[in-house]
Amino acid sequence: SILCEEEIEELAKTNKNIGIDLGIKEFATMSDCTKVENLKLLKEYEKKLKREQRKLSRRCKLAKDSNKKLSDSKNYQKQKKKVAKIHNKIRNKRKDFINKLSTKIINNHDIICIEDLNIKGMLKNHKLAKSISDVSWSEFRRQLEYKANWYGRKIVKVPTFYPSSKTCSSCGNIKATLKLSERIYHCECCGLEIDRDYNASMNILRKGLEILKEEKVS
Repeated sequence: SILCEEEIEELAKTNKNIGIDLGIKEFATMSDCTKVENLKLLKEYEKKLKREQRKLSRRCKLAKDSNKKLSDSKNYQKQKKKVAKIHNKIRNKRKDFINKLSTKIINNHDIICIEDLNIKGMLKNHKLAKSISDVSWSEFRRQLEYKANWYGRKIVKVPTFYPSSKTCSSCGNIKATLKLSERIYHCECCGLEIDRDYNASMNILRKGLEILKEEKVS
């Protein structure tokens, strides 16, 4: 048999670049003023999932009390399939959401700048872990990188220590502190008032383009 490599044509240039700020409330805020809301999948299915998981625990206990192997308990196996079905629905909806969004971004931009977030480290924060897992930042970034490589786009990762939220996208002033509750960024130097996440996405774009320029020079 003859194996043929499928040639993928690079997408046409758009002359548009974008910075993306990932979040919990909004999945992403972009430098073109676009906000993408989260699906909040776990909340949508949480009550049903908890109810079915409680039933599964009861089936498990009943089987053990009867000295039955779980593999031999029809009620346990039936309930286990119900729980798996809910998890599968969540996984498929999330996959579809990320696939469509990443494809749209790749189709419409030449350069995509995104924070190089330490997602593994952030998952250690138990207060944020559930929300971060639900929004699937890792999978979104993986799909962006894969599709960019496939279609000839450029992904630029902005270092996680870069203060994208604290920096004024107009004058460059950096705030000493910025609380998570502060949703509007107010610059003490130039007076700029702007949505906090949009401000961050503008800074991510600017920093990403700077990094790209430095790479070309070196």
